[in-house]
Amino acid sequence: MNNDLKIYPMDSSSIKYILNISDLSFPISWSLESLQSELDNKFAKYVVLKMGNTIVGYGGMWLILDEAHVTNIAIHPEARGHGGGNIIVEALFRLCRKHKIIGITLEVRSSNFVAINLYEKYGFEKEGLRSHYYEDNGEDAIIMWNRHL
Repeated sequence: MNNDLKIYPMDSSSIKYILNISDLSFPISWSLESLQSELDNKFAKYVVLKMGNTIVGYGGMWLILDEAHVTNIAIHPEARGHGGGNIIVEALFRLCRKHKIIGITLEVRSSNFVAINLYEKYGFEKEGLRSHYYEDNGEDAIIMWNRHL
């Protein structure tokens, strides 16, 4: 784990950096308006990952009753490979425990082996498939759950 990487809550000053990382990480990125609306979403919890003073990653989820749904996790391409994904997943788990969440789910592209391996490392299990889920290329999404927080 890199000691220069630290987690902070997302705030309005984070949005433009998150949008840039989203644009670089996903074929179909969230819009500026969608990201801004997450600040007012009472179900949304987001964190940013900083290396020094620079935002290099983020992760978010919606907390609904006693379950969480990860909306997205992304690391800037130039900052990948330094354990940032681990730090974000661990931060999301801490938030889940704080809010008494008992299960967390997410969808991941079936071809995203790096992300799948990360999630499996943290106890997520493949429990379903959403056929042709991704609009850009019709790729399937694997539904993963962790019910052992």
